Parts: sequence; structure tokens; C-alpha cells
Amino acid sequence: MDDGIELHPDENIHSSTVGLAVDYLSRLQNGASVEDAFKISITGSVSIGQSAKAMKLINRIKGLDDESIKNACKVVGYDVCYRAGTASYKPVEEINADENTVNNIRAMVNRGLKFFEEYGPVILDGFTLEGGYTETVSTGDGDFITESTLWDFKVSVNKPSKDHTLQLLMYYLMGLRSKHANTFKDLENLGIFNPRLNKVYLLDIEKIPENVIKEVSEIVIGY
Repeated sequence: MDDGIELHPDENIHSSTVGLAVDYLSRLQNGASVEDAFKISITGSVSIGQSAKAMKLINRIKGLDDESIKNACKVVGYDVCYRAGTASYKPVEEINADENTVNNIRAMVNRGLKFFEEYGPVILDGFTLEGGYTETVSTGDGDFITESTLWDFKVSVNKPSKDHTLQLLMYYLMGLRSKHANTFKDLENLGIFNPRLNKVYLLDIEKIPENVIKEVSEIVIGY
């Protein structure tokens, strides 16, 4: 999806933080409330007793201006408390996106909006998978679902890896057993959109071998 924009090669915050900021700001710009777009961040902040500080940052996120993007980068620093546990938390005050990083995030969010125009509309975003978790996999939240596709946003400088595709297949299989099962059973594709590379990757679910689905279901997830 060529837009003629070249991103700056250097960013001063971790790529996972950039990825979360792009993901959540894209949800926000696509019509989600700021509380819904950053709900994992809010959940993480509650677990370490910093919800008031997180909400102060969130209330300063108004759009894609510099300050909004900088505050988004800070507040997603709370996500790690939900995803990996509070022991992994590092003070969000230390997350200070520079000009190159802010401009890259803005460009990638705008690419996300163009992506939604072409492949949307989104029917579900930022969802958790209650009902689909196991003793082995107890957390995990998906990015976006359109009418026919489960999507994951990745901002890696590389094309999708086996870890990325495994994660997406796991979410699909967990989704079929989750509270969103009726939505998942109608899906036809798994998709990855990488706004850094500005590329879309799609796979027909029917082309995934049965033995792969069985192995991931039983051995990886624990069904």
C-alpha cells in the first residue's frame, strides 16, 4: 500500500511500545473511545495502583498531535503489567518519544486508517478471549476483526515470522471457544497488516493443514 512516505530509520523507544501506540491510536482514530482504545493500558495501571496517573495521560490524548502521541507512548508502558506481570514494569516517565519516533507513529497510524478504508469496516477490536483460555495460555488480546478476517497489526522491520503467524492462529482457535465464538466461526482469513512496511499479508483459513490446527490446539494451547 504505497503512500510515498519514507519513515525515519531511527526511533528512541522500544519497538513494542511503538507498536502498541500505533495499534491503540489507530483504534482511537477509527472511532473507538479513548478508554476502549487504551483499555489494556488502564487494566495494567490498576494492577500497580497507578490508574489515576494513567487516566491523566489518557485524558491528554486528543488525536495525532505531538503531545497526544507522546502521552500514548507513555501510557502503553502499563500494558506490560497485564501482559507479563507487574515485575516487568518500568516507570512510564522514562518513555519520552523524540521527534523522529513521533513522526513515524503518526505516519503509521495514517497508514492504518487507509488500511481500514480498503479492508474494513472493523466489527470488533481490542477483544479478549474469555472462554478460550487454558492453564497454558491465560492471557491474550486480539487486534481487529473485519467481516471475513482476523487481523493482527505488526510494526516490525521484517516480514511476518513463524511466531507472528503462530500467535494469530492461536487467537483464531481460542476465539472459536471464547465468548466471541459466533463472530470467529464466520471468518475466512487470517491477516497481518504491517504499517511500517505498509504491507498486507493474507491466508485462507481453509488452506491451513488439519494436522497443524490439531497440534497447535492440543500441544501449544492445551485443549
